[in-house]
Amino acid sequence: MIRKTTLSFFKVLFLFSILLCTKSNSYAQTATLVGQQLPFDRICAGLIVNGQPFNEYNATFSYLNFPAGTTFEIELSDENGSFTTPTATTKLSFVDDPATQQQTIKFAIPTDLKGSDTYSIRVKSNTATPVYSQRFRNLQNQTTFPAFYRTYAENFFINDKESTATMCTGGNVSLSVYNPTPGDIPSSPANYPNLTYKWYKDDVLIAGQSGTTLLANAPGVYYAQINYGGCDDENLSSNRVTVVSSNGGSAVTINSSLGNPFCSNGTGTVLTATSGNSYKWYKDGTLITGAVNRTYSTNDSGVYTVEVDFGGCVSSGSINLQSNGFNASIDVADQYELKEGETLNVSVTTDATTPKFEWYLNNILIQGATTANYAVSVRGLYKVVISQESGCIATKEFTFRVTSEADATTTVIPNIVKLSGNYPYWNIPDVYKTASTKLIILSSNGEVMFDDVGSNYDPELNSFIKDFKNVNPVYYYVIQSDTGEKKGSITVIK
Repeated sequence: MIRKTTLSFFKVLFLFSILLCTKSNSYAQTATLVGQQLPFDRICAGLIVNGQPFNEYNATFSYLNFPAGTTFEIELSDENGSFTTPTATTKLSFVDDPATQQQTIKFAIPTDLKGSDTYSIRVKSNTATPVYSQRFRNLQNQTTFPAFYRTYAENFFINDKESTATMCTGGNVSLSVYNPTPGDIPSSPANYPNLTYKWYKDDVLIAGQSGTTLLANAPGVYYAQINYGGCDDENLSSNRVTVVSSNGGSAVTINSSLGNPFCSNGTGTVLTATSGNSYKWYKDGTLITGAVNRTYSTNDSGVYTVEVDFGGCVSSGSINLQSNGFNASIDVADQYELKEGETLNVSVTTDATTPKFEWYLNNILIQGATTANYAVSVRGLYKVVISQESGCIATKEFTFRVTSEADATTTVIPNIVKLSGNYPYWNIPDVYKTASTKLIILSSNGEVMFDDVGSNYDPELNSFIKDFKNVNPVYYYVIQSDTGEKKGSITVIK
């Protein structure tokens, strides 16, 4: 009897376990997001509606098996339609219907969006492991569609607002997007360097032209249109310019005194244009203010165009000027907060020929640091200088500041500066580096060494320690902040 009772007990326990598992599995259903068809076929934001740039779009979706309190966000792909690095949108509002488990989110796209015709949209949850929907389909039942924020949504001018231009026979004339001085009305798309353009001659698209300047080499009627891809609008076009040809003048060429590519010698290369009556110089399609002579000196690479007026006709010439220097980059932000016990590995990447590296801490050369990598373990102002010492002699430098967690949280004001340390400057805690805090530093003789707001104090740039002799100098400080006034002394020691 005892044996039968024992077996029966285990059978009951096994059946109870099965029931528990079955019940548990009934609740472990897969969370799902299903997007409905979008009420638009493309996103063309930025046009002025009722005095404001329009930027509101709705996306409706169903959500199943999510815990209470779950929130959702609309994600935009990158300009190529990939969600590897999605683009965040701004949630403006939402309407939720728990009974049908359906929600509509009103969202806005970034105003600096890099527009293209191949964006996609999806929705994601804020759960610990995010759940994503499939790509939404638009009104044309497509999962990719144009998305642009039209940063400039007005007509504009080319050719300095003039309706005609005369070019020299056999030459060309430069037609540029009009760029008024700041504050002028109307404004100009030239103030938005991310924009590209479509250029037309006699209402036919000119292939391969997308910059702010076109070199017209044949008579005809020209105009430009801002290139917004699938969000193009004929109203966002320029005035029409009639280009005619006139005898006289000549083709324009530009010579570089140091050749092209050129190796900068500090003063730059001198660009010289064909001789004419007057000149206008442009760099990458933008007028160079004040450049009205036959020559122009520069250290910078770029496409330089000069417009030469021969008196009766105008002709233009260009040079794609290239520097023979080198490129370099660094993988650290301008400021980095170093945690206690942490080491920050900083690397420089460059294409310089046999580069030389020099690392500095607080403007003092770090002995032995001669490679492209450096391990930072103490706070301070760092600088790395990269030199190319063969071929085209050139240097580049990067600076960055490393702070500690204590810098941001402490209110303790140091009263000693040790010149032999890694940080031979007097600093104040970050809580006092504000525009509402007043900082005054005085020498023992009453000389004012610093008198400004705390946000303008930089320990390296505003160093007040001078003429260190045998006696340890003493300075005095006054800090006036919202929390009261602090006074104290600073002693400098070796």
